[in-house]
Amino acid sequence: MQTLARISLFFNKTFALWVVLVGALAYFFPSTFKPLGGYIAYLLGVVMFGMGLTLTTSDFREVVRQPRDVLIGIVSQFVVMPLIAYVLCIVMNLPPEIAVGVILVGCCPGGTSSNVMTFLARGDLPLSVTITACTTLLAPVVTPFLIWLFAKQWIQIDPYAMFLSIVKIVLLPIALGVLLHSLFGEKVENVAAVMPLVSVTAIALIVAAVVAATANKLLAVGPLVFLVVVLHNGFGYLFGYIVAKLTGMSLAKRKCLSIEVGMQNSGLGVALATTHFASMPMAAVPSAVFSFWHNISGPIVATLYHSWHEAGEKETFIDKIEKKTGR
Repeated sequence: MQTLARISLFFNKTFALWVVLVGALAYFFPSTFKPLGGYIAYLLGVVMFGMGLTLTTSDFREVVRQPRDVLIGIVSQFVVMPLIAYVLCIVMNLPPEIAVGVILVGCCPGGTSSNVMTFLARGDLPLSVTITACTTLLAPVVTPFLIWLFAKQWIQIDPYAMFLSIVKIVLLPIALGVLLHSLFGEKVENVAAVMPLVSVTAIALIVAAVVAATANKLLAVGPLVFLVVVLHNGFGYLFGYIVAKLTGMSLAKRKCLSIEVGMQNSGLGVALATTHFASMPMAAVPSAVFSFWHNISGPIVATLYHSWHEAGEKETFIDKIEKKTGR
């Protein structure tokens, strides 16, 4: 099991590489990967189940301990990224299919990768986990409403149908994972150790399915989508940090909020696009590109933040490791 856990950790650290590799294979051999399109929702469900296996009731204690910071994080997640997405769509005059896709990923909750990046950045990890969990649980109601609010000028939106989709794809698998964790404890934790490998595989296959379905158009719009995604992600980090700074948060919490806002559950964006906007296949591309890009930008931002210190800050677990290893 330990060997499998180490392999799982390796694949998690090299996530972006596998997404690029599988995506390239899907581009050159689209017919091989197109059938995966019918399984995107199930693949994301597996990822969400893995998230549920890692959650316990203690992950929500921060709501009681520091409700103000949690609330700021939740509001920032669901205000900053959708607004940035909408502004980019208008300023860059994006085609409808791309605009809807950018709005989609902007309205999704935070991604679990943000927790790992916050840890590496020496940020407030309990706050990060709590914000991710809370925004994910709120997603069935908030995400469809935001998509309707910002994307209705390009396409007709059915918020209720989206609500049901997110409940099935996100809430039910997470609830099952939490239930199993509470019932079987350490036994489940041993299984959860290999879930990064499963999650990386699932997300890579989701990206491959999108690339295969849009291969004939991807070369033409790829550079534009990539530019928009980089700007969206970058502004998310920036404005997340600014909000935390303006609200008087400590450096560790500013790092957390910056990363939490900037990194999205882009897999959910892909699932919603393929389920509800099948007539606009390119709408799934921004989320697929985001899945790849934020796993490159995240480690870069985390490395930068890791070297930032302030007087009186608490020693983190990663600090203790570095002391022991002499780094």
